Amino acid sequence: MKRFVIALSVAALIYPVVASAQTPAPKPAPELKKLQVLVGHWTYEGEYKAGPLGPGGKITGEYTAQMILKGFFLRGQSTEKGTMGETRFLEIDGYDPVNKNYVSSMYGDDGSTFSGVVTVSGNTLTWAGKFTVAGKQYLFKEPFILAPDLMSATAKAEISVDGKTWAPFFEGQFTKAKPAAKK
Repeated sequence: MKRFVIALSVAALIYPVVASAQTPAPKPAPELKKLQVLVGHWTYEGEYKAGPLGPGGKITGEYTAQMILKGFFLRGQSTEKGTMGETRFLEIDGYDPVNKNYVSSMYGDDGSTFSGVVTVSGNTLTWAGKFTVAGKQYLFKEPFILAPDLMSATAKAEISVDGKTWAPFFEGQFTKAKPAAKK
């Protein structure tokens, strides 16, 4: 009887390990390949427009994106320099298979946040959602239009206080660094 209890205990410990080894690991949704166009290092210059968020001004920046967490998410990090100083942002984008859409969250070292969705149509990725700055929430939309060679893009963002009237917020030109030659 004692041997039976020991054997049963060992089997109970081993079974979950064996069962999980037979279950295939989940794979990133194929839709995530559409976000991979952003992977790499980008430089950009642009202008924030005068409006409800302040006087605006010219900026320069760098954006680096990579797939993370076994390819399930895209992480983008950017640093901008302009008349208001330097600001850093962290962005996480992924695919929601239940709602069949791309989700996006952004966090700035100035306390700003963005929460919304990304739509992909041809060479245009559009972020749309809620942008929160200094405790006030705005609606935000930004089409990011890639050139046919996928090595440059333009962006024109707009914000709205009420969802009816939209004001220009940002315009910029982005250039992707060419990958280093493989040795």
